[in-house]
Amino acid sequence: MKVELRLEPKEQEVTVVVRAPALTPEVETLLERLKGHQQLVGFAPDGTAVPLEIRDILRFYGEDKGVLAQTAEGVFTVRRRLYELSGELEQWRFARISHSEIVNLGQVKALDLTLTGTIRIHLTDGTVCYASRRYVKRIKEVLGI
Repeated sequence: MKVELRLEPKEQEVTVVVRAPALTPEVETLLERLKGHQQLVGFAPDGTAVPLEIRDILRFYGEDKGVLAQTAEGVFTVRRRLYELSGELEQWRFARISHSEIVNLGQVKALDLTLTGTIRIHLTDGTVCYASRRYVKRIKEVLGI
């Protein structure tokens, strides 16, 4: 692995770019270390605030004019908009798969590409999601398919 540091006084914030020939376990580990642990506050059905680790969230989806975060432990309300989350979570390997859903690509168990024009996504907990045609091209780019 080659490490390079460029000091640029004109920059306002630190930016780290990782270039690799493929997304290997070594690269994933490096990315996890650089990102650190990030949390988001979710609210249980009883109103209790619960810290959620970003990497443990399976998906975010819109329902009844709210945004929900699904984890292996349950579903929590998140007081954020999907469009806000969409941009912020790209660095965590989340991808928008439809107008109302964002999926953690690190929690994808299998992809079914046999459907014409869409992708059926199987998550690690058994949840099945469908990518709308509008987002298929972007998902394939992110996954390198």
